[in-house]
Amino acid sequence: MMSGSLLLTLPEVILSAGALLLLMIAAFAGDRATQLISALAVLLLAAAGFSLLGPAGSGGSAFGGLYVADSFAAFAKLLIYGAAIVSIILAHGYFARAGALRAEYPILLLLSAVGMGMMVSATDLLTLYVGLELQSLSAYVLASFMRRDLRSAEAGLKYFVLGALASGILLYGISLLYGFTGTTLFSGVAGAASDGLSTGELFGVVFVLAGIAFKISAVPFHMWTPDVYEGAPTPVTAFFASAPKVAAMGLLVRVAIGAMGPAETSWQQIVIFSALASTILGGVAAIGQSNIKRLLAYSSINNVGFALFGLAAGSADGVAATMTYMAVYIVMTLGSFLCVLQMRDAAGNQVETIASLSGLSRTRPGLAAAFAIFMFSLAGIPPLFGFWPKFLVFDALVAVGLWPLAMIGIATSVIGAYYYLKIVKTMYFDEPEAAYAPMESKVEGGLIALSALAVSPLGYLAIPFLAATSMAAAKALF
Repeated sequence: MMSGSLLLTLPEVILSAGALLLLMIAAFAGDRATQLISALAVLLLAAAGFSLLGPAGSGGSAFGGLYVADSFAAFAKLLIYGAAIVSIILAHGYFARAGALRAEYPILLLLSAVGMGMMVSATDLLTLYVGLELQSLSAYVLASFMRRDLRSAEAGLKYFVLGALASGILLYGISLLYGFTGTTLFSGVAGAASDGLSTGELFGVVFVLAGIAFKISAVPFHMWTPDVYEGAPTPVTAFFASAPKVAAMGLLVRVAIGAMGPAETSWQQIVIFSALASTILGGVAAIGQSNIKRLLAYSSINNVGFALFGLAAGSADGVAATMTYMAVYIVMTLGSFLCVLQMRDAAGNQVETIASLSGLSRTRPGLAAAFAIFMFSLAGIPPLFGFWPKFLVFDALVAVGLWPLAMIGIATSVIGAYYYLKIVKTMYFDEPEAAYAPMESKVEGGLIALSALAVSPLGYLAIPFLAATSMAAAKALF
């Protein structure tokens, strides 16, 4: 029984054991072993991904129903591990230039990945909470990783204080659901909800959804996002904008469909409000930003809103659309942050103002072209691949009769297009500013090129594979 459960949790076992081993290497070898530890961390994440080909990918329930290994969890974990690998690779040059190379960085990412894996595989409210806290504790340290940088320290403190508040809200919701249903298992909560929600259960649902909404930075629990994205080191911001977003969205989908499926009319209203508010605020608030990382923070809020439209549909097609959206979103986001990492003045210092991108098409045409592809794709402008997931979530809404919501969503996507196009206009039509320092890393250049190709029209070739895997993931919940 126990060995079978351990086999189903093999990705988490690999990452946990690997992280502890790397921690010992870091303790004895110090920061000079950072490059070795980073390489081993990447291998561990790859091994955890490959382990999903076995029972850990679709083996069923473990530990008496507290954890599940199914295709939905496997799909989310592959996205999480991929984003974590890129976040480790792009961090080395950044921290080396800042003189802040630390062996603990890749280890914190591994431990965070363990928590995220538990989040998407949780079928019990307490497993959910343990996974979420493991991910959060690593994230608080990562946000304040440049501890001598005031902005980084401030970002870590804000994230910690607001994260603790969100954890309290979530725990209160869990205690209410346990008190009124007598169980913490998703199946038990769903059974109790099938008879209709009592007032106490409804309050529990609201508090649980509010706690998770903080993690995906959906409105009205988005307030931490711009400050933390701006203050945290850029590789950490890239990580925050990708892997934890997928984990929290996967968790939200599993809780909504798995634990609260029978009470769809109750949580659907909350999700619809949050989706609309996120797309509108994420679009409007980004217009006046002058810092590229703050703009990308509002962009992430905006994109989370569109992903929530798929969940609002409450159908298998809607969930598949949401997961496809997250898959394409992390490629666009990581590509954007890889471009932001190239924004360095002649002395090698990081520059974050949008004005510094002026005339980039004449000083660094390749970087400007890649940046433009990511911006057009985030805006959902065809024929770039970023258009496809937006089309899928709106199609899912229309299929269940929520066409007014789809119309509002299409209208709000026009607002978002404005500030993405403003960046393209700055790069291609404004007079050139001082040229950026040349690209130092061929690996970063290769990752930018690969990401740009993936969200270019060539990305449409992946539709059959993406459609089949995301639908298999969605059907695992229904």
